[in-house]
Amino acid sequence: MPLLSHQQLRTLLEQHLVRVNTPAESARLVANNLVEASLKGHDSHGVTLLPRYIDAILAGDLNPTAQLRVVRDAGPLLAFNGEHGFGQVLGQKAMDAGIARAQQFGVAVITLADSHHLGRIGAWAEQVADAGLVSIHFANVAAPSAVLPFDGRHPRLGTNPFCVGVPVAGRRPVILDFATSAIAGNKARIAWNEGRPIPEGCAVDAEGYPTTEPRWLMEEPRGALLAFGGHKGAGLSLICSLLGAALSGGETESHQIKPRPGIINNMLSIIIDPTRLGAGEAYAREVLAQLDWVHHGQEGRDVMLPGEPEARAYEQRVVEGIYVDEVSWQQFDALTQ
Repeated sequence: MPLLSHQQLRTLLEQHLVRVNTPAESARLVANNLVEASLKGHDSHGVTLLPRYIDAILAGDLNPTAQLRVVRDAGPLLAFNGEHGFGQVLGQKAMDAGIARAQQFGVAVITLADSHHLGRIGAWAEQVADAGLVSIHFANVAAPSAVLPFDGRHPRLGTNPFCVGVPVAGRRPVILDFATSAIAGNKARIAWNEGRPIPEGCAVDAEGYPTTEPRWLMEEPRGALLAFGGHKGAGLSLICSLLGAALSGGETESHQIKPRPGIINNMLSIIIDPTRLGAGEAYAREVLAQLDWVHHGQEGRDVMLPGEPEARAYEQRVVEGIYVDEVSWQQFDALTQ
């Protein structure tokens, strides 16, 4: 299992992407996004996705030169279609537009439909937080249903991510970012590659029995993932589909989408200038007070705020390097053959 520096991986990913006719600037953005996800501990959304991206380009399911298409523009409301382009490129441009509108109007509502994989949604919350703005994101995965509804027999939901970003004066932002399934689907892929089980309570086999074997999520006959938190996660997954897909003009899981080479996402983002609401300038002080209160009196316990695990992983991996599992590394090797 090779251990590579983030600089080596950025160069390697860019080279592979340019080789399949990705514009140089887009290749740089995609490579940086994937490497940053790995640096922050999210290997499932990081560099190991590159072979699948390449396969999607070669199959015509990912258009490396696609640009944002404006579907609707009504002041603080902006709707885009991504035309199956790189989510790392389209997501950044959509958030740039949303930030500008929120700075102008105090709020912006942005939809992005038919984008290829948007990667780690927390990256977009971080981008917005860097501008001093709050953001809420509802995303869905336009793919075969992989998650059971609460008390369900057959999967009808996606791993649909939910994310919130809150800027914090003088500190790193609070970034809450999670799949509404008990684990992200790509985390099962990494476990499968590494030959290790997934945690208990995350999945069932094809007969509906609890399992820790990731093969039930990777091979036929397939089992299904469970939503996190029972009915709460299942309900939030449904909302992510209704808002992230149906409201954006994308496909919900009801289309019974067939397996495909690419990963198609749809997303609704709400961006808010916090200083222009009721709290005004007191907002920043209240945020700091609450965060300090969460940590207060917790001596001997490792209480972490959302986003802190990623910060710790980054500090470690930027020095020590990033592991690439053996299966993924073999897939990298195959790209040059």
